[in-house]
Amino acid sequence: MDTPDTLGVVADERVVRDITLWTASLVRQFPELAEELAPGRSSPAGTAPTAPHPGRDELIREERREALLLEQRHGLSVPGHGAAPIRLHISDAIRDITDGVVELEEAVCARLGLPRPRRAGVVERLRRVALLLDAIAGHPVLARHVRDEIRRMARRCARTLGDSETVVRVSGRCPWCDSVSLRAFPDRRAVLCVNPACVCTDEACGCQDDAAYRHLWPEAEWAELAGASGARTDEIEAAMDDTKETSC
Repeated sequence: MDTPDTLGVVADERVVRDITLWTASLVRQFPELAEELAPGRSSPAGTAPTAPHPGRDELIREERREALLLEQRHGLSVPGHGAAPIRLHISDAIRDITDGVVELEEAVCARLGLPRPRRAGVVERLRRVALLLDAIAGHPVLARHVRDEIRRMARRCARTLGDSETVVRVSGRCPWCDSVSLRAFPDRRAVLCVNPACVCTDEACGCQDDAAYRHLWPEAEWAELAGASGARTDEIEAAMDDTKETSC
């Protein structure tokens, strides 16, 4: 049986918590990519799908290559051969996330000494990884890798969908950087410091090695945050029910 990275050492609970949060985000949003890729793709009721035109696959591949070149040079999107445009950035995101999730689950199983996972869709694979969190926590290096990869894929998914997360101001000052940069994120039920220069002293926190990461306080830590920042717990709870976005 495989042993932990260091005897008696387990991943920091913040890393495990982040894996849970980012996995839930990706599970929720990934199916939306397929909907965005081909809106209205079903045939009208009572009609059979038309047979593909000879050579159409090669035509589509050529159009994708041309679209990619133009997007790289000019930031333009190129319409496809049919009535709907080829949404290259969405198909690329689907492929990247699908490949990433497959490789991640296989790496986790290999590290834990488990059989190679059976084939499944992205959401099912993510749920299977989540079920292994207790075992993953026994391997701090593996846990951080899982967190970083799922976080990367969840961010790409959100960017591709163009999602804008609700952000609500919270009073008080960040205990780490002393700036008035605390914001509530109702979708995650968490408070984050949005100051790009803020770095905490917790070596397990993602803000230590990822400039895009922000220190996060989950619901269980709101009372502690309120005491250290000057904010009020009831204000934080009210912010989680606020549906109005505010600027950061």
